[in-house]
Amino acid sequence: MDRSHRHDDLELNLVLRGQLDYLFGGERISIPTGHLALFWGATPHRLIQSPDDDPVDSCWLHIPLSTVLHWGLAARDLNDVLQGTPVIVPIAAAGHDVESMFMCWLRELEDEDGATTVLIEAHALVRRLLGYHRRSTEHDSTMVLARSGASESMQRVTAMAQFIMAHFREPITTADVAEAAHLNTHYAMSLFRRSVGTTLGEYLTRCRVSEAQRLLVTTTLSASEIAHASGFGSQSSFYAHFVKLCDVSPGEYRARNC
Repeated sequence: MDRSHRHDDLELNLVLRGQLDYLFGGERISIPTGHLALFWGATPHRLIQSPDDDPVDSCWLHIPLSTVLHWGLAARDLNDVLQGTPVIVPIAAAGHDVESMFMCWLRELEDEDGATTVLIEAHALVRRLLGYHRRSTEHDSTMVLARSGASESMQRVTAMAQFIMAHFREPITTADVAEAAHLNTHYAMSLFRRSVGTTLGEYLTRCRVSEAQRLLVTTTLSASEIAHASGFGSQSSFYAHFVKLCDVSPGEYRARNC
């Protein structure tokens, strides 16, 4: 994955060997061997695994957000899905041979009837994983954050991404972001683009649009209220950026997903 990207699907990752390392929102996050990760892809994310790392054997499935919203998940479970960070649980939480299930899905997705079966089984699996996560987080988090092995430059990039994620609702500038990482503005912009594959401004906009998507499908706030809550300076700016990134207007997006 050469650059950060985003999508409107719920993504399910299964890691059978090795480790997947993501720059996800403002965090560097690792999905270790024998774990499943569940997340909404609207948060900008990028694989940052080094070519020198051990080989990774993994599987993934994308489920349209509109489908997930019609599953009628409990409010807490839906919040866990849309919170902006992956839910990571051990494979044992699936309760069965999930690797074999993924292999069956690969074959079944080749025809329409098979796709229906995949969605039914994926629905059950997502509910099971979220239930495990809910029970386990009453005591401790199952998420593994891998920060210590990051290079100094990646630590600076992570600091910038974290600052944006924490302050994107505010009228911040590239200079503010650079200062958070103790860098001059020009170098910060160059480092971020080289490492993440997008500019600071584009990343900031994507975070704001992702928040607007979440608010559109989980609240009854008006478009102007959502524009303000997501950090856009005006409703016209919100509309233009939203249409550019989502290919539909905010109103159409809400109608399709609610």
